[in-house]
Amino acid sequence: MASPNDLNAAIALTRFGLGARPGEIATVAAAGPRQWLVGQIRPAGADQPQQTPETAGSRLRNFRLYQQDRRAMRDGDGEVAPSEDPVRIAARMLREGPAVDFLARARLAATTPAGFRERWALFWANHFTVSGVKLITSVLVGPFEQEAIRPRVFGRFEDLLVASTAHQGMLVYLDQVQSVGPQSPAAAYLKRRPLPGIGGGLNENLAREILELHTVGVDGGYSQADVTEFARALTGWSVGGQRETVDRRGEFVFRLATHEPGARTVMGKSYPAAGAEQALAVLKDLAAHPATARHVCLKIARHFVADDPPPSLVARLEAAWMESGGHLTRVAEALINAPEAWDPAPRKLKTPYEFLISSWRAIGGQPGAIEHISPPLLAMGQRVFSPPSPKGWSDEAITWAAPDAIIKRMAWAEGFSAVVAADLAPGPIAAGALGARLGDPVRKAVARAESRQEALSILLMSPEFQRR
Repeated sequence: MASPNDLNAAIALTRFGLGARPGEIATVAAAGPRQWLVGQIRPAGADQPQQTPETAGSRLRNFRLYQQDRRAMRDGDGEVAPSEDPVRIAARMLREGPAVDFLARARLAATTPAGFRERWALFWANHFTVSGVKLITSVLVGPFEQEAIRPRVFGRFEDLLVASTAHQGMLVYLDQVQSVGPQSPAAAYLKRRPLPGIGGGLNENLAREILELHTVGVDGGYSQADVTEFARALTGWSVGGQRETVDRRGEFVFRLATHEPGARTVMGKSYPAAGAEQALAVLKDLAAHPATARHVCLKIARHFVADDPPPSLVARLEAAWMESGGHLTRVAEALINAPEAWDPAPRKLKTPYEFLISSWRAIGGQPGAIEHISPPLLAMGQRVFSPPSPKGWSDEAITWAAPDAIIKRMAWAEGFSAVVAADLAPGPIAAGALGARLGDPVRKAVARAESRQEALSILLMSPEFQRR
């Protein structure tokens, strides 16, 4: 019979992490599961995928260059560029950049010895969603995660909130770059001299999503008037365009000319006119609001433990948040030390990405090319870097457990097994992937399978493997 420590080692790797690689369960059991998890928390934040030298700023500059060239070609004012022309280089970046970013992220997830640290980073990247559903944002998702999220996931929530809000990816994705204060100098100018494609109106997208999704939540006590006032405070937060000086192009800028003048009142608190600092003050107060602690801690508990998490777990996380002033290291430690998080019953269904990554981890492998991961994710409903809305990907089983979705998982498991199973021993793979979580029915089914391919497919589609 497996010891409690052996079972907890399996839970640490499969629930808190992204799945066990061969030999890891024994290593974690020897180190102590809780100690092993706490050891992954570090001030430097999460690990970085193998990065390209391209930043969000450089990609935006390339994108604008590409747009200008395409516009000139459409209008008959341009010539076909040679293969090494900057425009062609920019076009190649647009095609290849997101795939390079995502493959690097998947390889990190499949090979990291710090699975909890990576899962924690992925949670926050999903909480502050920037989706590649637009061409321009598709090239910014990778840099957004690498620049705004990963370095701050074990710091203060306030810093993470400000960094994500001010990043070019978020400002472009939620159309903040188009927002103009109705009484600003820019609005008055646009009334006199309208510019093509520039409406000159207030855009509330970013303000609304910060309130509804990133901080206090839909039940956090804000009103539509608060959304509008916050949107006015955020006016001026933008990204430098091609008309800016070279050092400002593609970078965060504050445009005083588009900022709505005057004091604001958001959720009952007054904020004097202060330029860029006005919205910053609102963000800091939202980060410290008790409703933010409640909303975000519920999401953490739902992601790691159960679709309907125990209220006592949420309360533990919320207490750690409030006592520490929103320090995410303290919240992560509270999660690790919460007895509710170690309930042996697996109550979370893996998302398609988690399923694929844990499958590679089980065999000690990693995806060799974007073609190994992008098409199956698309088939299973989790398109690369493209959540369908600012809410991000769902954490709940109901989203991923439809019969057709399970059939597609089965088809992928069979195809994956056909490629990798020939040189594998299914019994040890099953024991290494699940440890004490491996039940006798699945153990026997794997052992009695007619082929290694069938045995691995059975393991990957078993309830123990599909849930964490």
